[in-house]
Amino acid sequence: MTVGFAVCGSHCTFSQMFPAMEELAKHHTVIPIFSQAAASTDTRFGSAREHLQRAEAICGCAPILTVAQAEPIGPKKLLDALVIAPCTGNTLAKLAH
Repeated sequence: MTVGFAVCGSHCTFSQMFPAMEELAKHHTVIPIFSQAAASTDTRFGSAREHLQRAEAICGCAPILTVAQAEPIGPKKLLDALVIAPCTGNTLAKLAH
């Protein structure tokens, strides 16, 4: 199974998110996908670069960072499932709309 792991900008929860990503990657192919905020914002919870490097180390592939990189996911049916973690209120509102 190939699972997309979409990471949004709730940086305070990254310490809980990465262990979940690690566990999933033990059993499935995981493709990390970072929102613009998650991919570019340095916070007291770590730098964007550190987070991207950690995701790549866990998943074995570079994170998807742009809409252009993500566009083929749907038409090519590249994923069997998608995890959004952390799922911010902003992201949840967009999905609900």
